[in-house]
Amino acid sequence: MPELGRVLAVDYGARRTGLAVSDPLGLVATPLEPCVSDDLDETLTRIVAEVREREVRTVLVGMPYLPDGREGRQVQVVRLFLDALRRVLPAGVALEELDERDTTNEARALLREGGIRGPRAKARLDGVAAVVLLREYLDRSHQRPRPDREPPDSEPSPDPAD
Repeated sequence: MPELGRVLAVDYGARRTGLAVSDPLGLVATPLEPCVSDDLDETLTRIVAEVREREVRTVLVGMPYLPDGREGRQVQVVRLFLDALRRVLPAGVALEELDERDTTNEARALLREGGIRGPRAKARLDGVAAVVLLREYLDRSHQRPRPDREPPDSEPSPDPAD
């Protein structure tokens, strides 16, 4: 399996930004402490520090489209964030976007299933949402077309030359 390199997922928010990072093979997504700040420069500094420290190759940013797929005000806010992030990322680090419409709801459900509720759930929600986003990206990255081949139990196809 080829190495994707580490991917850092960012669930951007004006006050809380969820972060998650993958392992170098792109198999495991781990939540990081969220960046709790309403200062854009602080948030950018934290992301760049994570990129450098963890040798991240790709930064993935969730795009909060409306349920019907249209762009609302939040998408415009995230686009401004993306522009600022693009200017400060180290050379060679890719920046990608992914639709995050259902990540927060899925994260809430995962926390409920794990018995985590109330203030503990609120504190973990951004990181878990970033993990959901990252897992979706990693799953898509590992999907490869498979060549047509016969199931192992079947008889070989007759040779058309016979």
